[in-house]
Amino acid sequence: MLRQSHLLTISDNPYFVFPESVGAYRDYPEHSVSREKGALGNFNIHYVASGKGYVVIEGRVHDLKRGDAVLYFPAQEQRYYSSKDQPWDIRWVHFYGNGLAEYLRERGFHQRRLWTLRQPDAWERAHLELLEEADNHKMLRPTRLSTLTYAVIAEFVNQAVPLEGFTPSMASSRILKLLAPMQQEAHKPFILEEWAERAGITPHYFCKLFRRTMQMSPLDYVTRCRLQLAKQWLLERMDARIGQISEDAGYPSVSYFNRKFHEHEGMTPSEYRRLFGK
Repeated sequence: MLRQSHLLTISDNPYFVFPESVGAYRDYPEHSVSREKGALGNFNIHYVASGKGYVVIEGRVHDLKRGDAVLYFPAQEQRYYSSKDQPWDIRWVHFYGNGLAEYLRERGFHQRRLWTLRQPDAWERAHLELLEEADNHKMLRPTRLSTLTYAVIAEFVNQAVPLEGFTPSMASSRILKLLAPMQQEAHKPFILEEWAERAGITPHYFCKLFRRTMQMSPLDYVTRCRLQLAKQWLLERMDARIGQISEDAGYPSVSYFNRKFHEHEGMTPSEYRRLFGK
């Protein structure tokens, strides 16, 4: 199955990011691409949803499997192909935009080409939305195309870790499964030992694995969840005191809540409520 949509390249592009093409190939063992250096002027991501394939970088062949991806910057040589025995389901997007190179370089994505996604389902959903928009509406809604492309890139930036040196494990899967419960229970006291027990590992290994999987500590993640909850309540519960919001969101003191809120939002909770409250 070959599904693809090619879009007009906008010469005077006003968008931060815009798709040149987007598609998906499945059950296509003949899929093979070879582009010389300088041949392509766009960025592109090729992501493996299932099956197996290969990418050649500086003469070395690398295996790609479910969750793995290759990111090419403009003008880079490209060589990749599907496994004959286990044809890959590959999802791809070619894109361009103002400031993209700087955006990706600041985050270190120019340093390597091979990545794996910690939560591939989120990227797949974003890619499917973009593909359906391009299929159904082509260039009729350019702002929507740009928005959906940004979602694809943002999910990639958020989820991607270097492929080499990253070995997914059952324990990593347990961490990912705990993210939703940790978010839902963020307002409760954070007890490391209890969450480690839910994951079936020691507290020390839980912290180590959580940081490796999420690029932050468990407490940092819970803090973000609490702040998100507090922001929502600040606008939904206009009659509630800041101190009450702080306590309900799980903060030990209103001063600590104010400090953390200001660190993340650049304003105090009271200022945020005045600015965005109805």
